[in-house]
Amino acid sequence: MDLHLTGKVAVVTGASKGIGLAIARALTAEGATVVAGARSLTTELSDLAAGAAVEPVAVDLGTPDGPGRLVAAAVAAHGGLDILVNNVGAVRPRPGGFASVTDDDWLATLTINFLAAVRTTRAALPHLIERGGGAVVTVNSVNARLPDPLVIDYSAAKAALGNFSKALSKEVAPHGIRVNTVSPGPVSTGLWLGAEGVAVTVAAAAGATPEDVARGAAAGSATGRFTEPGEVADLVVLLASGRAGNVTGADFAIDGGLIQTL
Repeated sequence: MDLHLTGKVAVVTGASKGIGLAIARALTAEGATVVAGARSLTTELSDLAAGAAVEPVAVDLGTPDGPGRLVAAAVAAHGGLDILVNNVGAVRPRPGGFASVTDDDWLATLTINFLAAVRTTRAALPHLIERGGGAVVTVNSVNARLPDPLVIDYSAAKAALGNFSKALSKEVAPHGIRVNTVSPGPVSTGLWLGAEGVAVTVAAAAGATPEDVARGAAAGSATGRFTEPGEVADLVVLLASGRAGNVTGADFAIDGGLIQTL
């Protein structure tokens, strides 16, 4: 199936690893040029850039001006913008409960999981409008609909992100811009399975092993496994394409059946 992405220019945030790297790879495979923003340029991202139309940009998206500088770099290099993928995010489990989450913790979580997307979208919209239309796809989380005290600040930030995206979709639809979100459950990335990931952090607090924590998380879904980054990327790329031309204001869970409500 031709997704009609050849020649399109896309900005992807948090593109150095995991889901973001998979999205960058999938977009270029469909013929798009990707400007990949990340605080650290990993070997994996550099390797991808060496063989595909990917241009890494080192930028801290948690700063007020970082998102704007990323978008400006893409427009300066390619003369415009067609697709924005808001992917950057981070989660830190709070085994000490709500009282352990300080104001600084709240601000840090809201900044990287919510404000970074708001700022990047604000910078990108004039260029999408100038193109006569485009797509914004934001990687959200099942925690937007499954509040969890273990990640209470993350859940709140992701709920805000979903609300923002839905509201924005109504405003920009007359400009031909579609705004959708993708909400993964646990994904096989370093965020969950890495040396400082969720499984390790939760295991240390609970006196369990990371493997036990990961197995328990996988068992909560109907499929009994984690989602792969490439599976999230495929969904994002479809939503970014003209094949989803009348889809906007929608959220798509990719969680193996973890959310059991309608």
